[in-house]
Amino acid sequence: MPSSTTTGLHCLFLLVSACCQISQGSNFYPFSYVIDSTLGQESFYPEMQRQKRNMLILDLPLPEYTSEIEVRLQDSSYLEQIKDYFKNIHLPINISNVQTTVSNISITTVCMPSGENSSCCFCENGYAWPSTVCSDMMPCPSLSLEPALPCGYMQKMPFYGPYCEPQTEESCGMGEPIVMHMSVRLDSDFQDDLKDPSSLLYQKYKTDLEKAFNASYRCLPGFVSATVTGFSPGSVFVNFEVKTGAASFTQVGDSNRAVPQFLDSSYQLNQFTFTRVITNQTNFTVKPSNIFEGDTVRLTCEINSTFANVTWYHFDQTISAGSRYSIETVLASRRSILKITNVTTKDSGSYSCVFIMSSLYHTEIHNATETISVFPLHVTPNFEDIDVTCNSPEVQAKGLLLSCCIDRHLTSLKVSWKVNGTINITGVSILSGNCTGYQLNINESLCPPEKSGAVTTYTCEMETGHGARRAQSIRVTYLRKAHITISSSTNSTVSEGYGFNVTCESDVSNYDSISWKIQSGNDTKTVDCDMCIKNSKFPAMSVLTVKSASQDWRGIYICTFSQKNLDSSANITIEVISLPLKQNILIDPIATSIQCQVPHVLECCISAKTVRDYRVTFMVQQNEFQVERKKKDNLFCYMYNHTEKECDKEKEIVAHCKFINRIGQGVDSERIRLHLIPGKKITCSDSLGIGTEGALLMKPCCDVKNPKGFTRGNITYQCINSSWKVARNDCLSGPINDLLSSAESLVSSPEAKAQLPSYLAQLQEQTRKELTTIHNSSANLGAIVTILDMVSSIPVEAEEPTMQNFLSTVDLIVDDSTTEAWEDLNKEKTQQSSLLLRSVENFSLRLQPLNNTIPFVSANTIQLQGIVVKENNNTDYNKNFRSTKNLTVNVLISETEIQTLTQNSTIVSVMYSKLGHILPQKTFEYVNGLLITTTLSSNRSQKFDVNMTFAKKDLSLKMPKCVFWNFTLNNHRGDWDNRGCTPTELGDYVICSCNHLTSFSILMSPDRSSELIFENYISFVGLAISIVSLVVCIIIESLVWKYVTNNTTSYMRHVCILNIATSLLIADVWFIVTASISDQSQQMSRDICIVATFFIHFFYLCVFFWMLSLGLILFYRLVFILHNTSKTAQKAVAFCLGYVCPFVIAVTTIAVTLPKNSYTRKDVCWLNWKDSKALLAFVIPALIIVATNLFIAAVVIIKILRPTIGDRSSGQERKSLFQIGKSVAILTPLLGLTWGFGLATIIKNSHPAFHILFSLFNALQGLFILVFGTLWDKKIQEALLKRNSSSKWSSQQSKSSSLILVTPMLAMSYPFSRTFNNLCGKTGKYRVSSSEPSTSSTENTSKAYSLLN
Repeated sequence: MPSSTTTGLHCLFLLVSACCQISQGSNFYPFSYVIDSTLGQESFYPEMQRQKRNMLILDLPLPEYTSEIEVRLQDSSYLEQIKDYFKNIHLPINISNVQTTVSNISITTVCMPSGENSSCCFCENGYAWPSTVCSDMMPCPSLSLEPALPCGYMQKMPFYGPYCEPQTEESCGMGEPIVMHMSVRLDSDFQDDLKDPSSLLYQKYKTDLEKAFNASYRCLPGFVSATVTGFSPGSVFVNFEVKTGAASFTQVGDSNRAVPQFLDSSYQLNQFTFTRVITNQTNFTVKPSNIFEGDTVRLTCEINSTFANVTWYHFDQTISAGSRYSIETVLASRRSILKITNVTTKDSGSYSCVFIMSSLYHTEIHNATETISVFPLHVTPNFEDIDVTCNSPEVQAKGLLLSCCIDRHLTSLKVSWKVNGTINITGVSILSGNCTGYQLNINESLCPPEKSGAVTTYTCEMETGHGARRAQSIRVTYLRKAHITISSSTNSTVSEGYGFNVTCESDVSNYDSISWKIQSGNDTKTVDCDMCIKNSKFPAMSVLTVKSASQDWRGIYICTFSQKNLDSSANITIEVISLPLKQNILIDPIATSIQCQVPHVLECCISAKTVRDYRVTFMVQQNEFQVERKKKDNLFCYMYNHTEKECDKEKEIVAHCKFINRIGQGVDSERIRLHLIPGKKITCSDSLGIGTEGALLMKPCCDVKNPKGFTRGNITYQCINSSWKVARNDCLSGPINDLLSSAESLVSSPEAKAQLPSYLAQLQEQTRKELTTIHNSSANLGAIVTILDMVSSIPVEAEEPTMQNFLSTVDLIVDDSTTEAWEDLNKEKTQQSSLLLRSVENFSLRLQPLNNTIPFVSANTIQLQGIVVKENNNTDYNKNFRSTKNLTVNVLISETEIQTLTQNSTIVSVMYSKLGHILPQKTFEYVNGLLITTTLSSNRSQKFDVNMTFAKKDLSLKMPKCVFWNFTLNNHRGDWDNRGCTPTELGDYVICSCNHLTSFSILMSPDRSSELIFENYISFVGLAISIVSLVVCIIIESLVWKYVTNNTTSYMRHVCILNIATSLLIADVWFIVTASISDQSQQMSRDICIVATFFIHFFYLCVFFWMLSLGLILFYRLVFILHNTSKTAQKAVAFCLGYVCPFVIAVTTIAVTLPKNSYTRKDVCWLNWKDSKALLAFVIPALIIVATNLFIAAVVIIKILRPTIGDRSSGQERKSLFQIGKSVAILTPLLGLTWGFGLATIIKNSHPAFHILFSLFNALQGLFILVFGTLWDKKIQEALLKRNSSSKWSSQQSKSSSLILVTPMLAMSYPFSRTFNNLCGKTGKYRVSSSEPSTSSTENTSKAYSLLN
């Protein structure tokens, strides 16, 4: 029985090579030869035989064969014996039965048992495994191997080869070894000594690890060595190199797994972290080789082994598939392609492809890197923008060549040209090297005048063939030289002082700018006058308007239309003919008195320096007279002795002189006013002139020192005590006169804008020198204001010195020392203070910013700040001002408002600390803060919100009102207005919110609120009582009408009372309406106010005129006793007097005052007093009627106290006296007393008691009429008692049943119709026959009695 060591199956594979010679046709089979270790017997096993190779039978030398023989041992201890046996066998061996000779036997492969189904096989010396199985061979487990033994490789059982072969260069593990760069991690802390190769720790780590690596990797095919190259932190990373043959992924992983078996566990080697990086086995290609922006690039990586995944990197950033990146990976072909579309220069740099194959014990990384460069594709045109004059002969002959070039040579370059524009001029494309050209064929007919300035874009597009495409555009502006025509309204000549215009027209409308120049000799002036040049596009026209020609305007006018750099011009020559200006003609006298049949010298003088060959005549009352010329100092004077022969009455005579130049144009001097005084005693007579006592004489201001011979202004003399005394001197000083003349020349100069800065400097300097003269002369002050107004119309650049000079001049003339001069000026027709304010507004409005800024400028009493509005402005306009007396004002305009303005518009604010106090103010209202002006250069029709915060100057003043200076009010003299502004009082400040821009301030008044509230309370309560009383009065009159109108006199009395009550009722209702409007709205409607004022005026007059009718009827019945007038005639007179006369007065008043904007007051809806004295249209008729009625009352009293024959008895006289007392008691409070108090309220600073009494009596007029006009009437009392008694009503109806009654159509059964009839004087029933006495005296007396009742 075999021993225990042989129980396992141990196979020995022997490769026996034998050279055998056999006969033809014989068969050869491999065989198994088993040696039984126990029996020592040899036996063959047919099941192990291999089929022999079939041999062809040829008539050739005997062939040689190599046979593979497997020898299987059941006991491995016989292995060495068997090997020695085969080595020592004697060769050759002849095998006779098969005719074979064994020539050689060699042992190639030895296999040892290794597990149940596998074995560990070794190659004998001189033999190696074939290369075809090299990558599939796995080393045997190390534990079963002894270190001294050669490496064996696992083979499955049964093993059928291939077996080891004679070692050649192609065998497994042979050839040049490769270096595998690998790393593994030790899960221990990194120590700095591991960085030092000379340290003991480093040496220990290196030795131990290399020993383990060599032991584990020694069985890799072609293994040479394993070397540690270094350590790196991150725990401890061991970097090492393995030199070996071409080992497979599985073989390396299997070797990695074996490393811990040869290394001490203290190293804590992590066997799952073995990594191999392969950098030289990846094929990385880039297409195209030259890359430009816009190209599509393909990056391809290929490896010769399988992989699990691939990752692409750009620098250190992982690339993911997206809109521009796409990754295509093909596992079968072991390839990955990265595609980048539309590359840019940012895509330049290094790209890496990383292939990863990973198992439990080994990770293999294939890495390759390439750097690409993306070049910009620059297309350079020969032009970017070019202007072409298409009607230029040279351009039409040569055309225009456009070209585009790139900076690199490309063989696959593609080029195209595109044309886009309203002018479609095309050309021919040319390609030459890296450039392409486009030759344009330009024809004048293709660019008509209306398309001049049109831009056509020519685009050259160049492609690389790989996706990159670049285009460059060339803008060609086609211009056409314009045909310009120029004409003048005066042909070629114009006189000084006359206006004219020059018109320039072009057939090209799309121009950029128009300029005007005047060439005179060698001097060329540019006309810089925004106000006098008006340009239009359609038609293309420019009109230069000269309002007053001077010698500066003579010369050749050159009008130039500019479009891009193309100028088209035309010119015309204008000759300016000398003619004195109206203001430069001195007249003497200006106004004087003359006597009948006495000659008086009239003179017109001009400066001797400006005299020309003028024809001069004098015009007196439209009669022309010849003159004689005489030189006086610096003047040439033209004189005429006028003798007035028509002396029948005193009259005014107007004369003037007329200068006519050589072209027939003339100028008239100012008018000379001559006052004819026939038959009056002359008290003053000297060289100045003649006049009666108190008469005025005006003479010009002659100044011998002045080169012109005179200055502006006049001197007024008054005849006092038989001699002429100077009453007023309005002569300008010489320097100010020169400044005024220079200003007049400046504003009419073609170079006004350029000359303005130097003039303002001169103005400020001269004003400072003439301060004393200005303070003492309102004429000089007014001249400075006029100068500022004139120059403010000239646009000026916002240079600080220029602005400073203008504001300093204003500051000088508003000083406290000029207060009296200002008061004198403001009394004139045009308020100079308002004119000064408008001048500063105009100046700030026309400021033209420099460098997009408005500088801050400050004088003593004036400050200016402003901004320039820019695009996307995101801040508020917030400006603070502080005066020298620490008064403040803030201007705030919100960001949202500013964003609505046009770009580059300006907002400028000017603060005044003195100007507000020289403006006219209202009674009891004072400017209690600074004055602020804010102007906006951008035109806006809609509202513009602005908030201003004013500090109060006088804290004791109350009732703040936010006001602005309205230049249109007060007959265009200006006044404060509060429309569009809302005040908010906040302690010592007042916030004004307004919806427009101009000059603002606050008006405040003394605390009179309690008086006003009390007066208002009296007015409204009294009016309510009055209206109720009047309604009751009308109702009572309608109820008792037929009982109290039984005779003509009583009838007319009640008609008057009823119309008085109705008119007063309507007037009171309108008064309530206007009061309600005033209370409910800060901005009263002017139209409603005017209508209300008209009706109040009209109906109040009606009240008075019906009172007059009542008085006249009384007077008529008591004085003209024997005279009888029909009821119809009396009614006609009464209605004409009661309604027609008031209507005429009211309409005349509104027609005269409304056009002058002075019909109503500014604060209440009532007739104006301050400006137009329209209130007199009510006061005068009222006073006349009051006086008339008082006179009538006196006549009535006298008449009754002194009765005539046939009058009543003494008892009746006493009764009549009682009735007279009643009449006076009614007429006095209704007419005289109420409006007497009303007149007292007009007086300035009148006592408040008059206001209260007027409000009380005016409000209770309706109650007076009810009590004294109706209820106190005895007949009305009796009629009311009868109406309340049914029996009396029945008796009254039976009495009147015998009468034949006729009911008028307008007096049906309706009470209101009856009331209307009563108002018109209809009784409602007419008697056919009358029972009145026929005696006139009795009738008239009874009617008078009835009237008094």
